[in-house]
Amino acid sequence: MTTHLQGIDFGQLSLRDALDLAILVEEEAKDRYQEFAEQLELHHTAEAAKFFRFMVENEAKHREDLAERRQVLYGREPSTVTRGMIFDIEAPDYDEARAFMTVREALQVALRAEQKAHAFFVGALPHAVDPAVRALFDSLRLDELEHQALVQAQLDKLPPDPLGKPEDYGDEPVEQ
Repeated sequence: MTTHLQGIDFGQLSLRDALDLAILVEEEAKDRYQEFAEQLELHHTAEAAKFFRFMVENEAKHREDLAERRQVLYGREPSTVTRGMIFDIEAPDYDEARAFMTVREALQVALRAEQKAHAFFVGALPHAVDPAVRALFDSLRLDELEHQALVQAQLDKLPPDPLGKPEDYGDEPVEQ
């Protein structure tokens, strides 16, 4: 898991910039889950795709909540934080989606993404100087813990995956 930031100094972030950063983090995760859902639908892995669609909705809702807060506080003031400044803060790694993925595996992908987002906000907190930014990051850190708990609860309800995987039973190419 690699998280990248470019040109963001947490010590200089205003609350507006921190909100913009958080909105972009949610947007990036939503977009990645959308990509995964589309990939898995192509591979006829409907249950895992359905879960990723659920995650698209969750990330979109969290993004919308942050965007509404930003709108109330700052209206149409331009953002200085761009999508090009972040990479893989909360979004699952690109290589996480697999053909024949089970729902359990999809949930584990989401759990790792939520853990990654939590670690990001925990790491950012000591560098944030503005008390409002610190409060936002702390709130987002707690949100990520709640999200982890929700995903873990869903994981706990699932039966174990079967021992074999569909790709284990594919025919090997043979000589003609």
